[in-house]
Amino acid sequence: MSITRLNFADRIKQRKEHIQGRPVPLVEGKLTRMVGLTLEAVGCRVPIGGRCQIETIDKRLVEAEVVGFSGEKIYLMPIEDLQGMAPECRVIPLPNAGEIEVGEQLLGRILDGTGKPIDDLGNLNGSASFPVKGRMLNPLKRHPVSEPLDVGIKAINGMLTVGRGQRMGLFAGSGVGKSVLLGMMTRYTEADIIVVGLIGERGREVKEFIEHSLGEEGLARSVVVAAPADSSPLMRLQGSEVCTAIAEYFRDQGKQVLLLMDSLTRYCQAQRELALAIGEPPATKGYPPSVFAKLPKLVERAGNADKGGGSITAFYTVLAEGDDQQDPIADAARAILDGHVVLSRNLAEQGHYPAIDIEKSISRVMAQIVAPEHLKQAQQFKQMYSIYQQNKDLISVGAYSKGSDPNIDRSMELMPSMQHYLRQGMHEKFDLPSSIHGLMQGFN
Repeated sequence: MSITRLNFADRIKQRKEHIQGRPVPLVEGKLTRMVGLTLEAVGCRVPIGGRCQIETIDKRLVEAEVVGFSGEKIYLMPIEDLQGMAPECRVIPLPNAGEIEVGEQLLGRILDGTGKPIDDLGNLNGSASFPVKGRMLNPLKRHPVSEPLDVGIKAINGMLTVGRGQRMGLFAGSGVGKSVLLGMMTRYTEADIIVVGLIGERGREVKEFIEHSLGEEGLARSVVVAAPADSSPLMRLQGSEVCTAIAEYFRDQGKQVLLLMDSLTRYCQAQRELALAIGEPPATKGYPPSVFAKLPKLVERAGNADKGGGSITAFYTVLAEGDDQQDPIADAARAILDGHVVLSRNLAEQGHYPAIDIEKSISRVMAQIVAPEHLKQAQQFKQMYSIYQQNKDLISVGAYSKGSDPNIDRSMELMPSMQHYLRQGMHEKFDLPSSIHGLMQGFN
């Protein structure tokens, strides 16, 4: 597609050609204004979501995406550093933007938010390309969740069994072990491919997660997309969509994919920054309406393909600010996901890892993918655990007299075994059969 400069008369002619169905050329423009992170340009004809390169005064080419328009002006959000921007800088539209390289070559690689490698292992040389925005799936053609997926975590396998194609939320405050839990899943899951999105987290944590949590074993069958906190809002948004697109590609190849995105909250915060920068009014706790519109679009891309195809089983971490489970993002995510695993700060402070709060966690598809006796045992486990927690204070101070209530007596008797079952070392693996066997044998 050619790139040209047009005057006003040419624009009128171009619009007539567009109406008549002829291809419309991309048109160069120039920068006129910069407010915060938002750039304004005139003279361009680029659609929403289109990409441009901006030629800075030091002759660098900085990539930006069109995020809005008003009359003849378009608003761009740069993906890279803004240094060197000045009035009258050339804005050059990019043809065929919005696709990334994909293929088996991605395994073991670490990419940035645009899908480019950052691990110094050379170019990708992907065998195919895939749209970053994904492809819509007909909901009637999706295969229902009917088989469990082994994630290697005893408490999840036994008490919160996850199905292939399920979307789960991992709700946690800071410092309660969510990164370690994600790393354990990457090493111990039975999924064919793992795609990890490290979105908006500290840059220090990226290398630590890869070397310590993921390890060589996990990295060998994984693709990591990293867009740390110092990246632009657009880079963080793009990183979330890129890792989802990679997961979709492998699903289309018939693979069982485990998608781990840390975190969904940072994705929403990036969209908030972008929306506020182009003038969208804030709504719920400072989040503009577009945040709550984009959230389900991203999450709905995960799940099962047609019958006989692959699947994307997704875990999205949600940061509960101040451990507040009623945070607007946490509340919106809980409504559109297929279950949630809540990590408790109290359990973490007691050295109980993984710090999964069984009472507050649930898998919404567990009833349709496990045997009836497994489901019944898990429900009894929860009942006994909940009874003990409700009477914990009375038991601790010695105010409860043994024999007063048989259910409380039973919960006191089982509590050491229940705590042992829910605990797991970071280098321990419990597959699905052993997790179920431990549950069935330990609490009869």
